[in-house]
Amino acid sequence: MRFADFLAAVAAKSPAPGGGAVASASGALAAALAQMVVNYSIGKRDLAEQQEELRLAAGKLERARALFLQLADEDAAAYSQLNALQKLPPGDARRAAELPEAERLAVQVPQSVAATAIDLLRHFEQLALITNRHLRTDLGIAADLAEATVRAALWNVRINAQGLEAGSKSEVEGGCARSEAEASERRERVRRACAV
Repeated sequence: MRFADFLAAVAAKSPAPGGGAVASASGALAAALAQMVVNYSIGKRDLAEQQEELRLAAGKLERARALFLQLADEDAAAYSQLNALQKLPPGDARRAAELPEAERLAVQVPQSVAATAIDLLRHFEQLALITNRHLRTDLGIAADLAEATVRAALWNVRINAQGLEAGSKSEVEGGCARSEAEASERRERVRRACAV
């Protein structure tokens, strides 16, 4: 899908693509921008000792970008299933049988988006030390996008967890708080390392 078409689909009066796809798209942009920084670092004479690490980083960022796109599709499918089941009458046998699993999946997918974005932030901390210093602002922007991805994904985790049992909901909320704190802390480390 062309970027303009994606934006039009998000803007349309339709539940998907929605916040989940936007969160994943933000993560994919973060990975792509960091990959640009790495690509500009590969082949630099003053980074000769880091070349193998940079080549490995390029592959990791490529995989992260692909994973975010896959998670965007999974999120749309999970939400569509949850939405369809929630529209059934409360006494419906299919709703009773399938809703718990649909709720679990609708929480699990955005949790995976957030976890992938936190993994990116960990990676960005290392990249800040071994990449082309002229592109540090791009890496800083990628870190801001990755943190935004975590926060955006956790909005969906929280709303989709509303149907879970109290104990599970409490556990999910604790995980969200920890993820937000880690993302903020790691983004700040990248920001300091990339400061101009």
